[in-house]
Amino acid sequence: MNEPSLVREARPEADDPSLPSGIGATLRRLREAKNLSPAEVSARLKFSGRQLEALETEQWDRLPGGMSLRGFVKNYARYLDADVDALLTMLDNQVGTAPVAKPATLNGAQSLGPSDLPLQGEPANRPWGWLVVILILLFVAGFYAIDRGWIPDSWLVFDWLKSLKK
Repeated sequence: MNEPSLVREARPEADDPSLPSGIGATLRRLREAKNLSPAEVSARLKFSGRQLEALETEQWDRLPGGMSLRGFVKNYARYLDADVDALLTMLDNQVGTAPVAKPATLNGAQSLGPSDLPLQGEPANRPWGWLVVILILLFVAGFYAIDRGWIPDSWLVFDWLKSLKK
């Protein structure tokens, strides 16, 4: 299978048999080409230094498998501005992970992409929740104003409200 041009450009010495040609070496060379240290990448991507080292040295037994490994490579490739699909194909060829099938759409509707879904910890859109909070605050402020005598008697329509006033 031919490698895409971005990966080929990242390793101009591809014909040199002494250089490793796997995905780990490719990612390491891409990182080094951007003058990034492993610590910088680890801090930015929130992966441990050991995980990053295991990926770059292709020690698959020290890494999670399946979707976690694919996600790790995908995030790393995005951070390096590399061709994500090409690197995932390299990973699949080297490790044997299976690509993920895209979810089917119903009646031609577009499916949501990963960037369309709320992140963990991100609040969902709940406009009614704010309305309830505002109404409770207004209710408490109103009773406080009545208790302090800040409301004229002419505004208090009900007798039980007048009894609250000191």
